[in-house]
Amino acid sequence: MGLYERLAAAPQATEADGGLAVIPDVTVVKEDPLAQLRRKTHHALIQAMGPKLYDVSVTATQLEGRVRQQLTEVLAEEQTPLSAADRKRLISETIDDILGYGPLEPLLHDDSVTEIMVNGPESVFVERDGRLVLSEARFLDDGHLRRTIDKIVGQVGRRVDESQPYVDARLPDGSRVNAIIPPIAVDGASLTIRKFAAEAYEVADLVSFGTLDERSARFLDACVLGRRNVLVSGGTGAGKTTTLNVLSSFIPHDERIVTIEDAAELQLQQPHVVRLEYRPPNIEGRGEVTIRNLVRNALRMRPDRIIVGEVRGGETLDMLQAMNTGHDGSLTTVHANSPRDVLARIETMTLMAGVDLPVRAIREQVASALDLVVQQTRLADGSRRVTHITEVLGMEGDVIVLQDLYTFDYTAGRDASGRFLGRLQPTGIRPKFTERLKELSIELPNELFAPDHDAVGAVAGVKNRRR
Repeated sequence: MGLYERLAAAPQATEADGGLAVIPDVTVVKEDPLAQLRRKTHHALIQAMGPKLYDVSVTATQLEGRVRQQLTEVLAEEQTPLSAADRKRLISETIDDILGYGPLEPLLHDDSVTEIMVNGPESVFVERDGRLVLSEARFLDDGHLRRTIDKIVGQVGRRVDESQPYVDARLPDGSRVNAIIPPIAVDGASLTIRKFAAEAYEVADLVSFGTLDERSARFLDACVLGRRNVLVSGGTGAGKTTTLNVLSSFIPHDERIVTIEDAAELQLQQPHVVRLEYRPPNIEGRGEVTIRNLVRNALRMRPDRIIVGEVRGGETLDMLQAMNTGHDGSLTTVHANSPRDVLARIETMTLMAGVDLPVRAIREQVASALDLVVQQTRLADGSRRVTHITEVLGMEGDVIVLQDLYTFDYTAGRDASGRFLGRLQPTGIRPKFTERLKELSIELPNELFAPDHDAVGAVAGVKNRRR
């Protein structure tokens, strides 16, 4: 029975009742007293310290000490009784709010969490082992969530407001952040954080994860060393950036590398790296530096390799031009569902450059520029696997010809926990550019392309090879 029905069924007031009606019991949900106190102390702390919280001359350790001292003084004035555990929890959470990212701090430090999705103050989901689960993290209210978003984007010179209601940014550790607020987000502010490992993954890590196998890893190593142009494709969250980072680790340490990204994420270990990052327009709509501007500028920086984090617009044409004009061995990523879809996507994005080119001319550019497409997929079991390594052979008539060199074996089925048992299998076909690699003294052993051969330990040759 609802509240109104219970009130209607209640006895009416009479003179014997003193004119008071008997109201049935109604359960009232009260806010956690600790949450109330946390909100109160939070505001009191901000009022007490004010500009001191943003003093750039104070180190993080000094600021934390001041916050702890001021917080102790604020709590001393409170009459609410607190146990030692509650006091410790209150101080910890308040410091996380003031100096960190509030309820997100424990999740950001949890290595098992790969993605954080905040759908509202009381709805924080995380990804663990490829599965989405609801976490125990909670924000106090919408304002608390908005303050956290403002702190994240403000640290990297971005902004989010009614005139710019969504933003891509990054945390100091390189984790990618997307925030979107009303009126675009109908149900309130939303925040998504894609975490990155503190230490860059190596090829052996991808082999252990099942993303690659030993033979395909060794083959890709030879392709990067042999200056083949490689494009990594896949859907959102498929692991393209991680794979791109591993491929970049195959680049010799005596080459000059220029990276271009929307939000800096790559973790290259080579000594000669120049990192460029997109700059959004200012509040007046001026000062934007696009990915296309950066690609053009990179050509004047004497790069041996150009790595573009992702092509998604007119910069695709400039990237193709770079690959076709002496910048062999370039790497990039693109969103696509299959190697064949990659070609259609690149055609479309090239046309976005505003240059009136016939489709055949674009396809000739693509066929000449690209050597290899590495297709990555996030499978139903949550794992991220490379499902195709495909060579771009060239043109036949008006069609670009593709040749699969490795494909994922779906026929192996799944284990008891639902995880796919298959792995990349060679198709038995050697790439067309084998002779070109041989001219560079890079051999591709037959064992890399033999479907039934188990090349155990081949990855050791990748890891231990001296450049």
